[in-house]
Amino acid sequence: MIPAGRTWLGLSALLALGSLAGWWVPAVLWDWQPGLAFEQPWRWWTAAFVHWSGMHLAANLAGLAVVAALGRVARVPADVALGWLASWPLTHLVLLSEPGLVHYGGLSGVLHAGVAIVATWLLATQDGKRRWVGGALLAGLLLKLWLEAPWGPALVQPAGWDIAVAPLAHAAGAAVAVVVTLLVLARHRRGAA
Repeated sequence: MIPAGRTWLGLSALLALGSLAGWWVPAVLWDWQPGLAFEQPWRWWTAAFVHWSGMHLAANLAGLAVVAALGRVARVPADVALGWLASWPLTHLVLLSEPGLVHYGGLSGVLHAGVAIVATWLLATQDGKRRWVGGALLAGLLLKLWLEAPWGPALVQPAGWDIAVAPLAHAAGAAVAVVVTLLVLARHRRGAA
């Protein structure tokens, strides 16, 4: 049996290495382009590795370090961590609903998925302080998503950033991750019965 948290760290390392490799690949070969999503299916995964600027890459790698530590400290079990892997392409699937988003790249949707998975897992399976931490994480994430207004424009230019962000990607990652985590936990319950 794989120790809790190890699969999470492995996926985090994969995301970091992919992002570093993606820095050297022309974005047009790996970014999310809805018109090419079914013709070039690798984009369902490689879009997370595309970063539009050094600032974008650095911010996402810093965020990844936080999410990696969060999952490790929470001791997320391997099958729940694999839900994070499943959330990765599913997050990009939701982006098909936004016709104004013709190019997308970056880890932000996948990172929001990671936070949502840890929060949902803690809230649904733990007790005491750990459950409270899960609830606080989920409440903070929901507030952030609400303030970003993912139902608004496809791209938003935050002050001080050299790229535009796609709020829908953040909301999609979080929503997909909650559903995937609940499905994994339902499977746990069926197995325990």
